[in-house]
Amino acid sequence: MAAGGRASGRPAKKKGPSKGTGGQKRRSLEGRGATPPAEMRHWYKDKARAERIAREEQSGTRRPAPARQQRRSEDAPEHIGGRNPVLEALHAGVPASALYIAQRIDNDDRVRDSIKIAAERGIALLEVSRDKLDRLTEGGVHQGIALQIPAYDYAHPSELVELAQEAAEVPLIVALDSVTDPRNLGAIARSATAFGAHGLLIPSRRSAGVTGGAWKTSAGTLANLRVARAANLTAALREYREAGLFVLGLDGAGDTDIGDVELLTEPLVVVVGSEGKGLSRLVREHCDVLARIPMRAAAESLNAGVAAGVALYEAARHRRL
Repeated sequence: MAAGGRASGRPAKKKGPSKGTGGQKRRSLEGRGATPPAEMRHWYKDKARAERIAREEQSGTRRPAPARQQRRSEDAPEHIGGRNPVLEALHAGVPASALYIAQRIDNDDRVRDSIKIAAERGIALLEVSRDKLDRLTEGGVHQGIALQIPAYDYAHPSELVELAQEAAEVPLIVALDSVTDPRNLGAIARSATAFGAHGLLIPSRRSAGVTGGAWKTSAGTLANLRVARAANLTAALREYREAGLFVLGLDGAGDTDIGDVELLTEPLVVVVGSEGKGLSRLVREHCDVLARIPMRAAAESLNAGVAAGVALYEAARHRRL
């Protein structure tokens, strides 16, 4: 046997690639494709933004980023600012959890009376900086004093009818359609209280709520007037009609003067629209009558609070006859 020969005498097999490795070498030669253009690379937008900011800062045209608006939670407390509004709210028995007094405040009778009433009612007294009061009242005029009130506990629309029934009175309810200014809500609450309405009805969307601004404008009357909230205003009006109430909509294009409406002595819902758009189409369709407030042509429209006051006065006048 020759040196280096195989003992078995079988011819040697040529060694080939191991099983299962086919294609690996081909894939390794494929590469990663064409290089993507700069605008398709993940870092391009950040780099371009950084370069733009640098150019703006060098040229002095860089503007600060706007502050992010935080959405107020419906369960968050509200704050009434101002010496007269706070004192009026305390006299009216508005539910309150804290009275904030600015450090080194210039006391007067209103501040002293507010502190006295708060102490008698067991309301916490807190001395804070004016910056703190600015934040609490969202930049409003607070005169160094603010009252914290809990989030409003809205009634169900049917409760307003029950209040009238318990008082053995003909129901009179005011509904607000797209009234988004809390000051208008507060003013309407004052008129509603003055003329014997049994409550306000507001939709849960696109409407002012019982906020600190509404409390302030109402001069404490919201403490004695229930406000109900409905997920759908037109559905609530339909339910009122099914319960035997009539719906009167205030509309400048109405065909009847408010003083000539025969339904004012009946169970009634008076609907007040926004100053700009008035009543929405769906709300108009659910009204039994559309009434206008007669006035000179020079005045195009009335403030929502004023219009509600005029209509409620007419309702109260007719009910006294």
